[in-house]
Amino acid sequence: MWILIFILFFVFSIAGYFGSQPYFRLEHLTPKRVINTALIVMVVFTIMMIAYVTGGFPQSVAAPFMMGVYTLIAGFFIGYAYRQLKIRSEGGDILYQHRTFWVDFAPHIFAIILILYGLYRTALLTDLPITGIRLTSGFSLISFGLFGWTLKLVPEFRSKGVMLLDQLIEWKTVIAWGWHSEDVIMIEYIDPTKEKGNRIKQFVTSIPEGDRKEIEVVLKSKMDEYADARKKVLMPEED
Repeated sequence: MWILIFILFFVFSIAGYFGSQPYFRLEHLTPKRVINTALIVMVVFTIMMIAYVTGGFPQSVAAPFMMGVYTLIAGFFIGYAYRQLKIRSEGGDILYQHRTFWVDFAPHIFAIILILYGLYRTALLTDLPITGIRLTSGFSLISFGLFGWTLKLVPEFRSKGVMLLDQLIEWKTVIAWGWHSEDVIMIEYIDPTKEKGNRIKQFVTSIPEGDRKEIEVVLKSKMDEYADARKKVLMPEED
């Protein structure tokens, strides 16, 4: 039992570390990658189910394996949530954010429901017997709920950059902005993780008509404030 606990703790720690690192971003989730990953998972679990039914994957092995999978998921999303909170704190104060029920409060409600269901799934607050599967599966749901709580579906324009999903776009890398339509604004920025020649990216976001002047003031002031830093990014001095 203690060996299994140690292994699960090790898996949780490793997964938490990788979740806290910027190796993976939500923009990497292209439809093709999502479909291929889903197919691989389905194939693997189908093989495992067949092996379990035929006796090649006994309960004594299947239970610890699933506990490891749930622990891996829990650690990854706990690390991911920590990364989100860290990036948000580094981004400074919020200068502007488009707030509506569906994009701001509804995800929080869903996250709370998921956390509460995860807590129920652990059986810690019920009369059901507490098992390793229940604990680890419940913690995986709780961790995903915590991650969902930290994720914002709309950009946050902060004092040090723009928080876009799970990345902070520093103001010095924002090179242009303009109105794509009357209520949609487009932001162009340099992605420092990309190689030269393929670094300029863009995103669009909806802005209510009543907030048009407010966001323009924020963008103009930040473009002026970081003008010198932006020049260094666009035209770095040669060694």
